[in-house]
Amino acid sequence: MTSHRIGSIASETLRFTFDGTRYHGRADDTIASALLANGVRVVGRSFKYHRPRGIMGYGVEEPNALVDVTLNGVTTPNLRATTEQLVDGMAVQSVNASPVAASDRNGFIDRFAQFLPAGFYYKTFIWPDWHRFEPSIRAMAGLGRLDPANEPPANNPQIAAFCDVLVIGGGPAGLRAADQASKAGKSVMLVEDGREVGGSLLSRSAEINGQPGLEWALQVAAALQAAGQRVMTDTTAYGVYDHNLVALWQRRPGQSDAQWRVRAKEIVVAAGAIERPLIFPDNDRPGIMLSDAALSYLARHNVLVGRQVVLATNNDRAYSVADALRRAGAQVTVADLRSGAREGAVANARIEAVHGAKGVEAVTISGKRITADCLLMAGGLTPSVHLHCQAGGKLRYDETIAAFVPHENLPGLKVVGAAAGQYSLNEILGVGGEAHPYAIAPAWPQRDAKGRQWVDFQNDVTVKDIALAERENFRSVEHLKRYTTLGMATDQGKTSNMNGLATMAALTGQTIPQTGTTTYRPPFVPVPFGVVAGRRRGEFFNPVRRLVLEREHRQSGANFREYGGWLRPAWFGGANGPANIRREAMAARTTVGILDGSPLGKIEVIGPDAGALVDYNSYNTLSNLKPGRIRYGFMLTESGVIYDDGVTSKVSDEHYVVSCSSGHVAGVVARLEEWRQDRFDPSRVFVHNSTPQWATLTASGPKAKDLVTALGLGVDLNDAALPHMAFADGSFDGAPARVSRVSFTGDRSYEITVPSTKAAALLAAMGEAGKPLDAVLMGSEALLLLRAEKGYVIAGKDTDGTTMPHDLGVAGPMQKRQNEYVGRRSLFTENAQRTDRQHFIGLTVEGEQMLPVGAHGVERVNKKRRSIGFVTSSYNSPTLNRPIALGLIERGMERKGEVIDLVHLGQTFRARISDPCALDPDGARLNA
Repeated sequence: MTSHRIGSIASETLRFTFDGTRYHGRADDTIASALLANGVRVVGRSFKYHRPRGIMGYGVEEPNALVDVTLNGVTTPNLRATTEQLVDGMAVQSVNASPVAASDRNGFIDRFAQFLPAGFYYKTFIWPDWHRFEPSIRAMAGLGRLDPANEPPANNPQIAAFCDVLVIGGGPAGLRAADQASKAGKSVMLVEDGREVGGSLLSRSAEINGQPGLEWALQVAAALQAAGQRVMTDTTAYGVYDHNLVALWQRRPGQSDAQWRVRAKEIVVAAGAIERPLIFPDNDRPGIMLSDAALSYLARHNVLVGRQVVLATNNDRAYSVADALRRAGAQVTVADLRSGAREGAVANARIEAVHGAKGVEAVTISGKRITADCLLMAGGLTPSVHLHCQAGGKLRYDETIAAFVPHENLPGLKVVGAAAGQYSLNEILGVGGEAHPYAIAPAWPQRDAKGRQWVDFQNDVTVKDIALAERENFRSVEHLKRYTTLGMATDQGKTSNMNGLATMAALTGQTIPQTGTTTYRPPFVPVPFGVVAGRRRGEFFNPVRRLVLEREHRQSGANFREYGGWLRPAWFGGANGPANIRREAMAARTTVGILDGSPLGKIEVIGPDAGALVDYNSYNTLSNLKPGRIRYGFMLTESGVIYDDGVTSKVSDEHYVVSCSSGHVAGVVARLEEWRQDRFDPSRVFVHNSTPQWATLTASGPKAKDLVTALGLGVDLNDAALPHMAFADGSFDGAPARVSRVSFTGDRSYEITVPSTKAAALLAAMGEAGKPLDAVLMGSEALLLLRAEKGYVIAGKDTDGTTMPHDLGVAGPMQKRQNEYVGRRSLFTENAQRTDRQHFIGLTVEGEQMLPVGAHGVERVNKKRRSIGFVTSSYNSPTLNRPIALGLIERGMERKGEVIDLVHLGQTFRARISDPCALDPDGARLNA
């Protein structure tokens, strides 16, 4: 390709390097346009065979030109040269090449291509052991290389916005839709992926309302802004999600990129269409390019991509490209695959060969060799239906344009313009304008085609690879995609998927609609991690939550650790954690311990359907509680696995308070809200997270009742009035106070909940009331020890991603409940009913040494050792004066009394399987 810049080079002031060679470019250049202007042919290597590749597209559809870019000493990998703006001082490096794209020493791999067909890795390296080959294969995998110094600051803003109409695409169709909505008095956002609005008008001449098309586009955009509407360029709509939520990636020169989350009453998708390549032998040579891309480089950057050009087409749109190239000084031969070619074109043309190892030198058309330095492909347009499909839209195949288009518009989302298969300005605008004729004749790959014909250019998928997939029965397009990696490259098949499924259709004898399409998923283009993460990096990744009483706890000598995302006292006293934890635990067993349990969930469920919602969300039935009573239970995932445990309090038939573990509050709120909206009438039940509004302090131990009595809360604490698993409302310091009789220690316990503003006063009052009782402040570590003595479960610590309620010995609801609840059906699957499931058990240690958490129980089978489970919790019990442990062991409930071996880091231990509860199995201490 002997491309060059047309016109003056006085403005070419930007300096950059590519693979170590110095070049210059202009301020309006992308990396791709600058490379083309400097005559660079080979810009990369294909992923699998390391074949030389050149620039093929103009925008996000580009499959070949991926580069690493170093600027100001920091390297960013895998940027698309066609969309990355040129900056002075850039150092651009080709990827997947050693040392550089023009002379890649791994290019020899292509000579062995016949031995490396689709599925080669799956078939070859499974024997004798994949792990022997994995390190070498992984070392060769990947494209660009990460730079450890590339640590972008956490300053990508996350912006929420609302509008009546969100228009995606700033071409003629999008501008018209935005203009109409604005004039109708609606709030409008128009987002355009490119640096300026105009779409096809930026490269193709047209007249609209008596003025040049691009001038019309700029006037419409200016009018929108003057009307107070938002027009955003350099902004990509990359995903459509539930409830008309659209995610936008905004590039902001001189600032960090931003992510917008837009809720719109109506979404208008005017995303245009992408030109398709044609399939013929050696169609991947550098110098082979899409015709629309060549036109854009000429019109927008004054770059002529070749002087002797062959343009292969199956539609009429290509002729205007040929005319533009000729006016710029190129010799153009049009090879029309149709019989009805225009005058001067080669009719019924067949591209039989492309000559030139590292770039186009000649093209053989229907037996005639033609000297050429560039071959352009115009295989028709594929509408950009990605966002429509992400929103759940279906497609239909339109024979007249040989492409899939939206079957029908969705509620709140419509597709217009080229994205809907409308390729004429008259059709798009409904006004006077030059129509761009199309008249396409399908030119799909042929099943009996000769030679190597490339379908996916980045991942090296050929027609023969697709034929192999068909022979091996990978005929579903989803199977085809995964078997051959068709459409799995960084361009996500924007130029390959349509040709790929057409090839499979030809091979199977099906129609293209019968063959179908793969699933469209966000993001539409690769989005930087930083944009998605926003400011959630470093200490902001998961900001620690702080107790309202943190200052008071620090004054009392608390040592803090993080539990469930909360910074909480681990123990009080000096740095000797084990001694202080033992002291607190012993005091809580003999006198009374005071614990800050404020982070525990306090999620209110209110309304006529409140009982039905909490029942559906819980493994246990909760609606049959009496007001003032509390019930312990589990929440399950849809797969039947324990998600969380906790207690639920019934205030009335229409008011429940769900308490869950500290780290799961947000998740439980999301679950309740999801099912509220999905399964129930949202007007009949409401979910409110009141956890931050209330503080909870717990008194636990034999003297807990004496301490709470001294507070004068106005609550009858007699066991008959306030039994275990009940609550009553009183007051403290002129504010409401709720006293709940629940225990996570196995001793008599009272949870006192007051407004957060009263937390400090309550803690001080409990401290004063506790002095004559020898009360102690207790941290989380002592609580965890006390609950382990009782065999109480902590979800996520004593359970894993497979644990179900009956693995803990709680099978009653599964056996008795007949109504639906989350996870119910999964509890009756073959996997759930296996007899070798791991059960929650206790482990009585032989000797005085604690079992390490994570130690595996083992048994020998055929002289080989296999794991039968593992230790989940392990402590030295001060109450029992011996080590205790909990674990998940295969068939553990059936094996009580059995002594098993456990191994950890080369050490072997022995323990006897026992009941989880090691202290007070009859529960007498709860009422002592």
